[in-house]
Amino acid sequence: MKDIFVLGIESSCDETAASVVKNGREVLSNIVNSQIDIHKLYGGVVPEIASRNHIQNISEVTKLAVKEANITFEDVDAVACTYGPGLVGALLVGLSYGKALSFAMNKPLVGTNHIEGHIAANYITHSDLKPPFICVMMSGGNTQIIHVKDYTDFEVLGKTRDDAVGEAFDKVARIMDLGYPGGPKIDELGKNGQANIELPKTHFENLDFSFSGIKTAVINLHHKNPDVNKSDLCKSFEKTIAEILVENVKKSIEKTNINTIVLAGGVSANSYIREEFMKLENAKVYMPDLKLCTDNAAMIASAGYYNYIAGKISDLTLNAKPDLKL
Repeated sequence: MKDIFVLGIESSCDETAASVVKNGREVLSNIVNSQIDIHKLYGGVVPEIASRNHIQNISEVTKLAVKEANITFEDVDAVACTYGPGLVGALLVGLSYGKALSFAMNKPLVGTNHIEGHIAANYITHSDLKPPFICVMMSGGNTQIIHVKDYTDFEVLGKTRDDAVGEAFDKVARIMDLGYPGGPKIDELGKNGQANIELPKTHFENLDFSFSGIKTAVINLHHKNPDVNKSDLCKSFEKTIAEILVENVKKSIEKTNINTIVLAGGVSANSYIREEFMKLENAKVYMPDLKLCTDNAAMIASAGYYNYIAGKISDLTLNAKPDLKL
């Protein structure tokens, strides 16, 4: 069977990325131009600055990805690019570039959902992983429990009713003056702390989440007691978040009788949360490689491959959808 090379392009937030993936699983190149140093000056991502930097970097990043993969543009079978969810201006840069490449090379365009990409990061990391499974999506913009029935067939079983978990991490880190991005800062500081601070958990009968209560509690606690031990607060915050996530996953296992659990999204890089999920009994837990937890184009190329072989091709009228659902 002929090998299929998919060129992935990702620009949904503050990473300009391009990658070539063979047959959905083998990464030949994965180039990421990060804007973290730029946005940390402002304590978070500034959409207009992100878009401008994507424009400056997209062409060079894509050319480098093809060169590093040791193929030519003619060898590419399909162009997969993120069209949502994300920042609309940032999305438009990668999508427009991908559409132009598709047209110029006469190659199929595969519009790819960013959330599907995070799920697919696990296909790259684990060659044995196949649907069906339960995915815990935990990122800056999305927190969901997803029943992955097949490579392109998904059912959302539960989702956050307010903040995404990654958003809560960033807001807590900002109020504690830890800097941007907040997730890694909390992870590192929490390693030296004790989970000795009681924080609230919101429960629902279904599999939905709420993280606004714990976020607000941490903020209020810090305001009332600025001298609180930050390491203890970080560890307590992580512990409570992990308990909320694990509790809903246990409920999802009972509901579906599926005990293959997959973590995805930037928060899946958190060391404490990873450790807590590994303690799940009677479940097999998969986690993406750390470098594939955050935004990258290899995951987009992988997800794009499965859409491509399923015949899900986009036309050049495809537009960015910042609030795209799974």
